[in-house]
Amino acid sequence: MIGRLTGEVIERKPDLLLLNVGGVGYEVNISLTTFGQLAETEGLVTIHTHLIVRDDAHILFGFGSINEREMFRALIKVNSVGPKMALTILSGLEAEAFAGAILSGDLKTLTGLPGVGKKTAERLIVEMKDKVDAFSVSGTGISSRMRGSVAEDAESALVGLGYKPQIAADAITQIEDPAEDVQTLIKQALKALMQR
Repeated sequence: MIGRLTGEVIERKPDLLLLNVGGVGYEVNISLTTFGQLAETEGLVTIHTHLIVRDDAHILFGFGSINEREMFRALIKVNSVGPKMALTILSGLEAEAFAGAILSGDLKTLTGLPGVGKKTAERLIVEMKDKVDAFSVSGTGISSRMRGSVAEDAESALVGLGYKPQIAADAITQIEDPAEDVQTLIKQALKALMQR
């Protein structure tokens, strides 16, 4: 299983990323959420991936955060929701907003997503409620989980820039007021590393 890729973006489309990793170009299907996160990123990027193996193809799906990937993995386990629909759902709503719609039983929001009818929305609410709850994506759980994934993503990016994992982790944990988004957190960590 390919769980993560760090490389240089060769080509970027709203639904597809071509990533150069060690001279190999990986085509990675992405959500609009991930596309938005990577839209202005220069240099090396790290994406969390999920590989689906079929008789006729190996298909990589990529996500800007671990949280989004885990939501994708939960979605594809729902009856009649395949990878393409899961990606469409995560393109229409960020993982946290989707979790909120599931927990509140918000049929209007769910049926507003492309390809999601009333029956599918009802099935999503029934089958995802426990999974979303287990993710701790409600209430304060969202913040703590997101903070964790932001730190992990920033650490991965620093490792991708050539820093040793322990040094990258130390730089992030020593930031007094860590940012909520990956790009700012990386900048804070790099500043801390430069001052050493």
